[in-house]
Amino acid sequence: MSKTAAAPPAVRHATLNVIPAGMTAAAGFLLFGLDLRWQGWVLLAAALGVAAALNRSLFRDLGLIALGILIMDAVPITTDISVGHMALMGSAMIAAVALPYLISRFLYREHAIRFPVLTGQKWSRLERWYLPAVVVIGYLLLPVYLIPSGVYENWPAANDAGSVARLFVGTNVLGIWDELFFICTVFTLLRRHVAEWQANILQAVVFTSFLWELGFHAWGPFLIYPFALVQGWIFARTKSLTYVVSVHLLFDFVLFLVLLHAHNRDLFPIFLY
Repeated sequence: MSKTAAAPPAVRHATLNVIPAGMTAAAGFLLFGLDLRWQGWVLLAAALGVAAALNRSLFRDLGLIALGILIMDAVPITTDISVGHMALMGSAMIAAVALPYLISRFLYREHAIRFPVLTGQKWSRLERWYLPAVVVIGYLLLPVYLIPSGVYENWPAANDAGSVARLFVGTNVLGIWDELFFICTVFTLLRRHVAEWQANILQAVVFTSFLWELGFHAWGPFLIYPFALVQGWIFARTKSLTYVVSVHLLFDFVLFLVLLHAHNRDLFPIFLY
């Protein structure tokens, strides 16, 4: 069974490590959540400076997280489903996951970042039941969140086959990327240096901040932050990218249907609004 790399024993739960780790997450919040660009860059640089003073491994891993954050900060993070924007943002998303992995694997000669797909471990009965439960949760929460708040208007109306297809691809690709970056990269690297619960709290901050910039405004953070925490917790227990992606895609499929319905109430009149 594929497992994430073990944390270096000397630094695994070092108390001071949480300071630069927290600063890195806070920088993500400034950049994505508050759109405070230079303040976020300064805080990110300070986090790396503190990490370098503590130990080399921490500096390397936070540097990989910072690299991914800066790559995404360099492009517009919007719900625009035009081909050009999807290609631009998609390229940045690929680089934000691929470059930290390649640097860790081939420059640092470590295998800290893994994407465990074929783990050989069967899903438990609880894990199997959780999948349809996610659909029910999405059905109950997403229309109540997106429609009365008007947040659905942050997504363009998909009125033809091409735009519907691009919206479907966009929501699904973004859901997969969220797990590759926030869970398999950010969470995995952080928990090599701080306690698992601390790493989960911090990755969820960056996760939520990114989706806020994408368009999940109003009370979206109260929905997204618990979701991010649960995804991190599930990944830590199952060590399965396949499972957390399955959960996310089921939730995003409901999101896709609600967005279509919100812009055209004659479509999928099965929701609460």
